[in-house]
Amino acid sequence: MSKVVSIQVIRRLPRYYRFLSELEANGVEQVSSTRLASIMSATASQVRQDLNCFGGFGRQGCGYSVSELRAEIGKILGLDDTHHSILLGAGNLGRAIATHLNFEHLGFKLDAIFEKDHKLVGTMLRGIKVLPDDEIENYVSTHNVDTAMLALPKDSVEALIDKLYELGIRNYWNFSHFDISRKYVDTIVENVHLSDSLMTLCYRINERKQSLETHTNP
Repeated sequence: MSKVVSIQVIRRLPRYYRFLSELEANGVEQVSSTRLASIMSATASQVRQDLNCFGGFGRQGCGYSVSELRAEIGKILGLDDTHHSILLGAGNLGRAIATHLNFEHLGFKLDAIFEKDHKLVGTMLRGIKVLPDDEIENYVSTHNVDTAMLALPKDSVEALIDKLYELGIRNYWNFSHFDISRKYVDTIVENVHLSDSLMTLCYRINERKQSLETHTNP
């Protein structure tokens, strides 16, 4: 990929992939940019611009082959690769992550899970035995791990990140509120702030409420 693609376009790719997967599962073979835009709550122009960032995949007058476009976006996302990962934290959030995500279809393989709570150490998650967190260094040193998934409180990550970085891990799926990339600028971090998402939902609900009140009481 020779040109720089904006992060906004990249963040839309998983939605394209998800919706195309649904269309394919429903037996849809071709889709127009207009229909895809409607599903994405976007414009046909934006869909075409997004896909043209990667070369464009449509045929004039025919739209896009659903299966081909899904496969191409999967390649762009790197879903055919396998990134070996460890999960830190086997509490409620960690259990939900380990249990409900199909990592193998998303470009990752969850190899090991670590936890400091002795009551959880030794339990099984996704067929994986939870290991004590003092074994992280030995495990990472002897296995091909490139990604850490952090289902831990902020203070726990802050105490742990230096060790993970020293062990060579540069990729993080981070559910804590600790800003890893601020400390280590060469890391790739996807931050997942559930509270931010909930506050955004709250804002949108209030915005609609105020809009309805304005139209009801001019």
